[in-house]
Amino acid sequence: MYKIAKTAFRNRHSSVSSLFYSLQSHSISSQSKPETMVGKDDKEVTRVLFCGPHFPDSYNFTREYVQPYPFIQADVVHVHDVPEVINNYHICVIMSMQMDSNVISRASNMKLIMQYGVGLEGVDIDAATKHGIKVARIPSEGTGNAASCSEMAIYLMLGLLKKQNEMQISVQSRLLGQPTGGTLLGKTVFILGYGNIGIELAKRLRPFGSRVIATKRSWPDSIIDSESSLVDEKGSHEDIYTFAGKADIVVVCLRLNKETAEIVNKKFISSMKKGALLVNIARGRLINYESAYQNLESGHLGGLGIDVAWSEPFDPNDPILKFKNVIITPHVAGVTEYSYRSMAKVVGDVAIQLHEGLPFTRIEFVN
Repeated sequence: MYKIAKTAFRNRHSSVSSLFYSLQSHSISSQSKPETMVGKDDKEVTRVLFCGPHFPDSYNFTREYVQPYPFIQADVVHVHDVPEVINNYHICVIMSMQMDSNVISRASNMKLIMQYGVGLEGVDIDAATKHGIKVARIPSEGTGNAASCSEMAIYLMLGLLKKQNEMQISVQSRLLGQPTGGTLLGKTVFILGYGNIGIELAKRLRPFGSRVIATKRSWPDSIIDSESSLVDEKGSHEDIYTFAGKADIVVVCLRLNKETAEIVNKKFISSMKKGALLVNIARGRLINYESAYQNLESGHLGGLGIDVAWSEPFDPNDPILKFKNVIITPHVAGVTEYSYRSMAKVVGDVAIQLHEGLPFTRIEFVN
């Protein structure tokens, strides 16, 4: 059944995406036309390109921030049109665009490719390096992004524990006192990937009375006592299956790369307790779709809460949504006014620094 579901998912996503982009193109493609640059001297303006149309407040807030600086121009261009205009820009904020070698080769004036956040899995970093373009992320701990994502993890955990979807059914059916939900009190929560988001999540789980276990590829000696004391049991990458078997809830907080892709697979989910909950606020492809679907169908997986999907935008008709114990949100874990305005300031400041020939601040280079 799950194979059929996956096939249906792929087919439906293809058609839905085509329709979505055709509808969006009319409202945003005009911004990729040359007339957005009329009246400005190319030598006097530093141009920032946002790859749209998703995550709109990233460019809305950045435009607000740079408004007092006439020598900075921020444009949003539909991902389909980016290859045609990228040569006009000095900084590219990729958002959810796949920045491959072909697109990068056209970026003749590009100095910096960056993410409005942390994830750079969509960038061909080797190609950027070859073309002399720096690639950077905005560290999550200084912008409120990590805190925002950790709050979403708790939201999804509570939504699954309290049976959010079933509660709505009870409301619609005029039923009281059902369903019977769960609590974070006394639960063991496994943080898979104890980075900045994991630390913020551990801080917030303490007042709920949860036991926190976490894995990290290495635990440096320099980790401060307050961060270390938040974790009841620490493990390395080799311990992930053992820790999965101890947890009532697993929260995926890893970065996506070749080593972590589909790390939550059949073996991992089979290692989890029957009825345990799985939450993902990192990247969709960290979880194998077939394994998640199959274990929801069998009842082994007690619930799935995800803010990120295998392919985005997510298909609202995907078969996985038939399960009452599945909650999905539209990739908004880090999309809060606090974090987005903080990151808008970072992008704006970087553009100003580039224009004035100053060193970049508050970004982390990966090449």
